[in-house]
Amino acid sequence: MTSLTLGGLTHSKRPPAVISSTVHAHGREQLSTDTVSPQDLANLQVPHDNPHHTRRWTILGVIGIAQLMVVLDATIINIALPSAQQALHFSDASRSWVVTSYALAFGGLLLLGGRISDLFGRKWTFIAGLIGFSAASALGGSAQDFHLLVAARALQGAFGAILAPAALSLLTTTFTDGKERGKAFAIFGAISGGGAAVGLLLGGVLSQYLSWRWCMYVNLFFAIPAAIAALTLVHNVRSATHPHLDIPGTLFGSLGLLSLVYGFAKAESNGWGDQTTLLFLGAGVALLVAFGVWINNAKQPLLPPRVVMDRNRGGSYLTILLAGLGIFGVFLFLTYYMQQNLGFSQVKTGFAFVVMPISIVSSSMIAQTKLLPKYGPRPLLLFGMTMSGLGMIYLAQLTPDSTYLANVMPALIMFGIGFGNIFATAINTATLGVEPKDAGVASALVNTCQQVGGAAGTALLSTIALNANKSYLTTNASPQMAKQCLQPLVGPMNDVCAAGAVHGYTVSFWVSAGIFAVGAVVAAITVLPGKQAMPGHGDAAAAGAH
Repeated sequence: MTSLTLGGLTHSKRPPAVISSTVHAHGREQLSTDTVSPQDLANLQVPHDNPHHTRRWTILGVIGIAQLMVVLDATIINIALPSAQQALHFSDASRSWVVTSYALAFGGLLLLGGRISDLFGRKWTFIAGLIGFSAASALGGSAQDFHLLVAARALQGAFGAILAPAALSLLTTTFTDGKERGKAFAIFGAISGGGAAVGLLLGGVLSQYLSWRWCMYVNLFFAIPAAIAALTLVHNVRSATHPHLDIPGTLFGSLGLLSLVYGFAKAESNGWGDQTTLLFLGAGVALLVAFGVWINNAKQPLLPPRVVMDRNRGGSYLTILLAGLGIFGVFLFLTYYMQQNLGFSQVKTGFAFVVMPISIVSSSMIAQTKLLPKYGPRPLLLFGMTMSGLGMIYLAQLTPDSTYLANVMPALIMFGIGFGNIFATAINTATLGVEPKDAGVASALVNTCQQVGGAAGTALLSTIALNANKSYLTTNASPQMAKQCLQPLVGPMNDVCAAGAVHGYTVSFWVSAGIFAVGAVVAAITVLPGKQAMPGHGDAAAAGAH
C-alpha cells in the first residue's frame, strides 16, 4: 500500500483508486490508497489545519480575534452601564441583568456549543458563531428599551458559547507540533487572561468619546472580517465517527450550568441565604450530579469521561476554575476603587488596567516558549498561582489614601505575570492528547470552568466585600451614615464611606489570596511533574495529534 504524506508526497504508478484518510501520531494527515492517479494528485489539497501549511499563523490571528471578542464582551459593557441606564431608563435593580444575561447564556450553553462543533465541523460552527454574535451585537447597539438590550446580550452569550469552543478546538487541531503549539497557546492564553482588562479599556474609551452603543457595535469590526477570513483560510473538520447529540446529557448539563450561574448571580444581588438563590444553586448541583451519572453510562455522552479523567487535563480544568474564582471579582472592585477613591475617569480607569495584559503577553510567551519545554507545566502553574496570590496580598494593603503607582499598578503587574503562566499553560495542557472527535467539548470545558469560576467568584467576593463593609460601618459610623454609605453613590465619597468600601475590598482580596493558595496546592497534587506532561514529549504528544 502506498502512503501520501502531506509534507513529503510519495505515490504509486498503479491505476486510479479511492483515497482514504487517517491521522498519524505527529499530527500529519495521511492519505493511504492502493492506487492513486495523477489526477488525484493534482486535485490533492493540504487541509488548512495541517501543522505544516503556511497559513496557520494567519488562522491563529483569526482565532485570536474571535477569542478576544468573546472575552472582552464579558466586561466591556460594565463601564458603559451608567450611560445605557440613563438612555434606556431602567432601574438599579434591573441593571445587573445586562451583565448576567450574557453570563447565563454563555456559561450554560458552552458544553452544547462544544459538541455542536464536533458534530457539524469546526469551520462552519466557528463562522456561524461569528455571524450570530455580530447580529446580536447590532441588535443590542440599536436597542431602544431595556428588554431588547437584555435579549441581545443573552443572544451574544448563546453565540459566544458556540464560537469559543470552536475557536479553541481549531487552535488545538491546527497546532500539533510541540514547539509551535507552545507559541500559539502563549498568544491564545494571553488573550484569554487579558481580554477582560482590554474590555474595560475599550469600554471606557468608546462610552466616553462615542456612545455606550458602540460597546456593542464594535463587535462587528471584529466578527465580520474574522468570518470572511475563516471562509478562505479554515478547513472544515468533522469527527469521522459521526457522533450523535446526547439529548439527556445536553439537558442535564446545560440546565445544570444555567441554574448554577443564575444562582450565583442571585447570591450577588439577594444574598446567599435567599430562597431563590438556594433553590437555583441546589437545582444546579442536583442536575450536574445527574449529568455526571448519565455520562458515565451513556454510549455517546455529551462529555466523555475520558476527557476529564486524565490527570493532567483534570488538574488543568480545576486550575482554570480556581483562577476564574479568584480574579474576576477583583476587576469589579478595582474599577470602583479607581473611579470612586482615586477619582479616575472611565478612560483613565481603562488605561490603568493596560499594564496587566502587557504583563500577561510577555510572561506567557516566555513561559510557553522557554520554560514549558524545559520544566513541564506543573512548576509554571505553581509559580503563576503563587504570584497571583502575592498580588492579592499586596492589594490587601490598600487604604483610602493609597495611590495607583505605588499600590495598584505593582499588583496588576504581578497578576499579569501570574496569569501569563496560568492560562496559557493550563489551556495548553487541558486540550493536549484529546481525540479529534472530543476536541470541541474538551475546549468548551475550558471556557466553562473559566466562566463558572468567574460567576461564582464575583458573587462570593462581592458578598464578602459587602458584609465586611457593613460590619465596618456598624462599628465606625452612625446608623444614618451607614445607610447613606450603602446607597448608590452620588458624587464623591466621604471619608467614612471610603474607608468602609476599601475595608470590604481588602477583606475580599485576602479571601482571593486564599483561593490562589488552594490553586497552587491543586496544581501541585494533580498535574504530573516533568516533561511527560508537556506538549511534544512522549505519548502525550502522540495522543495530542490523533
